[in-house]
Amino acid sequence: MDSDGTQDARGTHAHPVPRPAGPPGVPPPPGRAPGVPPYSGTAPGVPPRPGTAPGAPPRPGTAPGVPPVPAQAPGGAPSAVAAWLDEERPAARPGVWRLGHRPKEAPEKITPVTIAGLLIPLVLALGVWSLWERGYLPYKGTILRMFSPNDWWWPLTVSSPRPVEGWSPGVLPGEHYLVVADGVFFGLLVCAVAMLGSWRAILRHYMDRLSPPVRVLASAGLALFALSLVFPEAFPVVGWSAVPVVDPLLSLFVLFTDSYDLMASTLFTYTLYTVVTLLVVWPFARLGNWRAYARELLDRQGPEAAAPGAGPAERPRSHWPLLREAGQHDLADLLTAEVTGGRMNDVDCVRVERAFESARREAALGGFRDGVLRRGGAAATHPSGARDLPRRTARHDLLTGQVRIGRWAESERTPHSYREAGAALGPDVLGTSLLAVGPSGAGKTRTLVEPVTEALALQALTGSCAVVAVSAAGNPLGADDSFDVIVRVGDPSSVHDLDPYAETEDPDEAAEFLAEALVGDLETVSAQSAGTALAQLLGPFHAVHGRFPTLPELRELLEGEESALNSLREALAASGNELMRRELEARLRQTGRHGDPGRALADRLSLLNRPLFADFFGGGGPGRPFSLRALAHHPLRVRIDLPERGHEEACRLITRLVLAQFHAVVRTRRAHFACLVLDDATGTITTESVRRIQRLRSQNAGVLLTLRTIGDVPEALHGPLYGAVGCRMAFCGVTTWDGSRFAQTWGTEWVETTEVAKHTVFADQPMTRAIHKLRKLMTGRAVTTDAVTVRQVERERWSASELTQAVPPGHAVLSLIDVEGRHTPPLLVDLRA
Repeated sequence: MDSDGTQDARGTHAHPVPRPAGPPGVPPPPGRAPGVPPYSGTAPGVPPRPGTAPGAPPRPGTAPGVPPVPAQAPGGAPSAVAAWLDEERPAARPGVWRLGHRPKEAPEKITPVTIAGLLIPLVLALGVWSLWERGYLPYKGTILRMFSPNDWWWPLTVSSPRPVEGWSPGVLPGEHYLVVADGVFFGLLVCAVAMLGSWRAILRHYMDRLSPPVRVLASAGLALFALSLVFPEAFPVVGWSAVPVVDPLLSLFVLFTDSYDLMASTLFTYTLYTVVTLLVVWPFARLGNWRAYARELLDRQGPEAAAPGAGPAERPRSHWPLLREAGQHDLADLLTAEVTGGRMNDVDCVRVERAFESARREAALGGFRDGVLRRGGAAATHPSGARDLPRRTARHDLLTGQVRIGRWAESERTPHSYREAGAALGPDVLGTSLLAVGPSGAGKTRTLVEPVTEALALQALTGSCAVVAVSAAGNPLGADDSFDVIVRVGDPSSVHDLDPYAETEDPDEAAEFLAEALVGDLETVSAQSAGTALAQLLGPFHAVHGRFPTLPELRELLEGEESALNSLREALAASGNELMRRELEARLRQTGRHGDPGRALADRLSLLNRPLFADFFGGGGPGRPFSLRALAHHPLRVRIDLPERGHEEACRLITRLVLAQFHAVVRTRRAHFACLVLDDATGTITTESVRRIQRLRSQNAGVLLTLRTIGDVPEALHGPLYGAVGCRMAFCGVTTWDGSRFAQTWGTEWVETTEVAKHTVFADQPMTRAIHKLRKLMTGRAVTTDAVTVRQVERERWSASELTQAVPPGHAVLSLIDVEGRHTPPLLVDLRA
């Protein structure tokens, strides 16, 4: 559980898990980032880490203009990490920042016709009620007498009640019948107006746009207004008469009981008033969703209010419900105390949670339990001993693996679910690979590459990711303390060296690496023939010497140096290895013939056979050899710095070599995500690399490629490259040529257009023509009619000219596809928000 990762390690030769890089003579690094409280112990054998090299000026806490980000992730208060853990992260579309996101539904627009439909029935109802109340409604009395006995009314009258034999003295049933009829008619009128005017839909439309507290207050105000109509005597301010609600109910009870005894009962009267009040308030309570708001207020009382037997779904995440579900209540209590006490940051929480899931999956809960009991929040620490980065320049949410790069811009193209939402990237979308195109100075490195690299480095500390970042010449990505391995190609002070063969034992695989790196971008040399030529030399050499040749030795063999080839042939003959001897003989027969790829391979190798690279690529320098194959076994953070100037072709060759090796090593089955970040992919894209990028999605890996222009890629590969990557990003300032490629890739969509045509009206009658002439004389315009045509047309999502002219500075157009196939259409992103 507390291993530093040295067991069964491969790919780093003498040092299976590379220690944090630094120039020779730099004291060992400390085990924690600034701001993280001390914890018990460090990873075995990992010394402390310094903040800077001796004599170097102190590094600022943050980049200029960037607000400081605390090491204890979302805040420095003891409960900040607990609040961050308990924050809601609702499911959302790809690219939406989920931390604290509040999904919004598209508001339904209320047209003037709908408003008129609300008001017209109300006005008509007021008129009808006025006629009914004054007795002016035709046939009112006739209708009422149809549903009542004749002896309730005086003869020769329509609706004049009289005393009835058999009823109590003073009770006129006809009078109470009229009151009940008023109540029934009023109720039917209110229901008809509410249905015809769509009151419920309109009120729901406006209420849904309010926050829960405001919605409750608004619905309570409407309920009070309704109660003032029913019980005006309870509201001294109002001066209107009561609507027929209570009186009809009282009259109905008089008709049933033939007495006024119930009205004299205080209990009955107040019970009736209570029932009427509840019936009036109930629709408004549903409208304001009072029950849900009350439940929310109760939940805000804190986790302490949860019942002792509450299930894991009812507990906050800061109380480690998964551990409690597994019966590890003591571990959950220990980690809860660590979180609330401020002794764990976001990296610790995610790392421990991931370690628990891995231990439960592998039935190794015993080791996990011992590690947590001994080290608390520092259990399962990264092999480097680091628990955070020295500084952060972007917002991260490690529980979802997202890094925020901006905000989806408010525009007509942006769907409502994306408006006012943050734009974020994570392994779910990086797993389909991302291609970003933009001119120099557009902000590709600052707004995209650096935040993504920083996010991947943080995720590596949790054990969920391995990252390789290839910096552009002279522009390192991130601080040195943020990486475990730094290969400074061409720098004598580099601690590590890059193994050109990725520690493989297979000559064919090694030949595949080198062929892709050396001649993958040449149209005159086939990668297959180049790989065959290299394999015919690497195999025999490895059979004789037990290792692959250094690059100078390989160049001599490719150039056909007789002494080198003869010595190799004699050694094979002496060992009796006929298979490898035949391989070498086949290579010798091809040397110097037309179409021999050996000369091209040797010429390209000469780019690396320079004094600057003499101690690199297995040349015997002081740097420890490092193989990218270690990525398949450890969540490493690797940075490769290319030479600053004067070796442009060599830098492209090295980048192709790293890309080819990355494609090969990620084929190994592993639990963590692997990502390769190329800050400048110019001259890197080849036919073979495009094919391999397509397969990365199924291998739990991805690449991030940036280009200044798509012209840096062979024209024949433009379409395949856009099709191979799932995420595409066009920065401000792209050329029309580059924009046309994006427009073709993003395709078209159906949109609704409205066309209005004005047609002149020609009158036949003399009077009409005179009126038209007078109108034209007064307005200066001819009399016309509008012909409106609404149709569906197919248009480009983003045209080349729009990408060139309509994308403002600091913005980019981004489309995403995640590993599950969900997609985000190309939308405008404000990278400054």
